Amino acid sequence: MPLGWKLARSARGRRQALARWENEGGALGADGDAKLGGIVGGEELLPLADAELMQLRIRVIALENLVVALLAKAPEEQLRVARERAGYIAPRPGFTQHKLTIHAENHMLGLVERAVRFGAGDS
Repeated sequence: MPLGWKLARSARGRRQALARWENEGGALGADGDAKLGGIVGGEELLPLADAELMQLRIRVIALENLVVALLAKAPEEQLRVARERAGYIAPRPGFTQHKLTIHAENHMLGLVERAVRFGAGDS
């Protein structure tokens, strides 16, 4: 397989993975599990390889810790806005609430509380 084709396929896979973030990690299948494939915008989504999933996990951990560090020095008004915004996490219009959106809201609130505890240690 030519290198250019591999790079194009890899870039498409990244775009597809990022597109999944737009809908809380993907639509739920009939069995309640998140789908890792499917069709978005008329284009078939390829399942992510284990290495790609591991890289996404690493990046999410890094981003969470960065958010905690930044919020630790944030004024109370910014913390209030972040808590309020967590309540706006919702499924796409026409879809029902599911475990992933509830978990995302709770996780976001947890990040804010971790930041408050982290910031309190600096005093």
